[in-house]
Amino acid sequence: MLRKVLFGKIHMARVTACRPEYVGSITIDQDLLDASGIRVSDAVAVANCRNGERFETYVFRGERGSGVIEINGAAAHLVEPGDRVIVMHYALMTDAEYREHRPRVAVIGEGNAIAQRISYDPS
Repeated sequence: MLRKVLFGKIHMARVTACRPEYVGSITIDQDLLDASGIRVSDAVAVANCRNGERFETYVFRGERGSGVIEINGAAAHLVEPGDRVIVMHYALMTDAEYREHRPRVAVIGEGNAIAQRISYDPS
């Protein structure tokens, strides 16, 4: 049996731009992708901490060190620049894979820089 579990997370990043006219996706600074284990084209769930809106989209690579968190396409209507968001990537895993997996979390600070790195222990 496969279960859907947290693979990686970017916690409390600030939205830097909203582009509803752009092809849908979320553009994320490559440093944040590396820290969380999220990859380009991965499906992600995004939660807006200001208004509770949640949506699913896929990842585009942003320039390394830019701090970019840009919401594109229709989802751009659910956020505003400056909103804090949580970006979550899930994976399907067997129980054996789950026991070995340690989700990586990048806690974000000022300027969308990584303030802390956390790894969850499933046990």
